Amino acid sequence: MIEQLQDTVTLNNGVKMPGFGLGVYKVEDGDVTVKSVKAALKNGYRSIDTASFYENEKGVGQGIKESGVPRDDIFVTSKVWNDQQGYENTLAAFEASLEKLGLDYLDLYLIHWPVKGKYKETWKAMEKLYEEGKVRAIGVSNFHVHHLQDLMNDSYVKPVINQVEYHPHLTQEELKAFCEQENIQLEAWSPLKKGRLMDEPVIAELAEKYGKTSAQIILRWDVQNDVITIPKSTHEHRIKENADIFDFKLTDDEMKRISSLNQDDRTGKNPDSFDE
Repeated sequence: MIEQLQDTVTLNNGVKMPGFGLGVYKVEDGDVTVKSVKAALKNGYRSIDTASFYENEKGVGQGIKESGVPRDDIFVTSKVWNDQQGYENTLAAFEASLEKLGLDYLDLYLIHWPVKGKYKETWKAMEKLYEEGKVRAIGVSNFHVHHLQDLMNDSYVKPVINQVEYHPHLTQEELKAFCEQENIQLEAWSPLKKGRLMDEPVIAELAEKYGKTSAQIILRWDVQNDVITIPKSTHEHRIKENADIFDFKLTDDEMKRISSLNQDDRTGKNPDSFDE
């Protein structure tokens, strides 16, 4: 478990990744993205998560450049989108992302969704990028257990990360246990369920007890579950607030109470049917 904002988690290839970062899904490219990234880096964040699908890689790169924080101190993640998958397409998509970001390398590159009949070919391209040192680590996003098993049957580089929708209404216990068993780090997207968890009585009660926001309680639950989390915000005060979770600790009983809120309820698509 990380103990402060810049603490890292060691991935299965030895690369160290911050356990807390900024997500920029649906953040408008240009000034909004640039300001969000600069605000996060100014306030101690060292991990930024984007994707070609978000169409804001240019703003992310500009924010990094303007932040004054050395590139080597920042962990940058991007993802290959569904219609970019396949061997040659993935290699081209990676170069396009790198160019938009204005970077020489990526820290982490992910397959955004397990496109049927494509993701294995995509992975082979990612293994090549990894071998060539263009990316420090490769992983996946939105993969179920069977997708991971299928991928690992025909690959020689194991994914370091599986980034999935994860929050108290979708605890994904089976997937989490499998990833722990295989030493694949789980990472949460939409950790706050797009704000839909703020009125949960259990979470609200704990927020009052600790003098924290409901969002801070949920993000603390992520951290104590050893799940990397990347909450999104475009407001500097909220970016600071989201990271202010290292001065208290939930009890084992409180952790269980939050986990018991699980409803297997997704805000996004099920990876088995997202492309239907």
